Amino acid sequence: MPLNDSLTDIAGLQVGHFTDARRPTGCTVVLCEGGAVAGVDVRGAAPGTRETELLSPVNAVEQVHAVLLAGGSAFGLDAAGGVMRWLDERGIGVPVGPVRVPIVPAAILFDLWVGDATIRPDAAAGYAACQAASAAPPAEGSVGAGAGAAVGKLFGIGRAMKGGIGSASIEIGGVTVAALIAVNAVGDVVDPANGAVVAGARTTDGTALLGSTQALLRGEMPPQFDAGGATTIGVIATDAALTKAEATKLAQMAHDGLARCINPVHTMSDGDTLFALATGRATARPHLTLLGVAAAEVTARAVLRAVRQAQGLSGAGLPTLPAARDLRA
Repeated sequence: MPLNDSLTDIAGLQVGHFTDARRPTGCTVVLCEGGAVAGVDVRGAAPGTRETELLSPVNAVEQVHAVLLAGGSAFGLDAAGGVMRWLDERGIGVPVGPVRVPIVPAAILFDLWVGDATIRPDAAAGYAACQAASAAPPAEGSVGAGAGAAVGKLFGIGRAMKGGIGSASIEIGGVTVAALIAVNAVGDVVDPANGAVVAGARTTDGTALLGSTQALLRGEMPPQFDAGGATTIGVIATDAALTKAEATKLAQMAHDGLARCINPVHTMSDGDTLFALATGRATARPHLTLLGVAAAEVTARAVLRAVRQAQGLSGAGLPTLPAARDLRA
């Protein structure tokens, strides 16, 4: 079967976006038909997450039923309640006594820089994302959890550029590995093929790319280092059969993909979090090292897709955040 180069190349997974029309923010849900074994790896110093401890290999629950990525900072975790309600209405969850409890890990990113910060994804937004979910290739760029994302914020939001959400997949060793990444980094996005900055902090006149790491090494200091205000989050998935411990390792190795194309990454202002899902539908059983190599690769590709598909942002009450395509033009 030809690949669509997206997370929905993993049979049994569906992706749905909700994008708020009132300001640039939203959420994205990954629904797991029949459940999926899951792991997680959280890096950076400013995470906002839900149900990550449950994914530890030493804890009891083996499968999750959905993963939520949301804007709105910690307020956006409320959207997971809507995902739970949607699953509950369909009788999906872990049997516990007289009920089935849906397991919905979630992670958020900080997008309150753009527009009215009192507008955040809520339970209704999570429910709407579930209603929109399908196995079609998901929209990329300035939608869902990537609607209000920005990159290159080390020197302030006024010199940043637009982030977004992107996806990619690889077929390798008889299995498929895919990623869906919402890119909202303090650092710049760099193309690992040539080392060029694709989107990131701009020069003071706003017309060119600065190169954040190079600026720091020259001695140029940001006016301040924000305690939060960023975070890249995403889902890595495979149709291979994995244990929880192996899924956790897959999430860890996928972070190598972030390190290849976000510079700096895993900072004090980022709470970078990657979930890993394994549906177990493939018959092949490749070595975990091979899967990890593929996971890092699709993660890097998805990050690049996120900023290349993003649309620039401007308007009343909004910062001017050009997209990569705008700066090239």
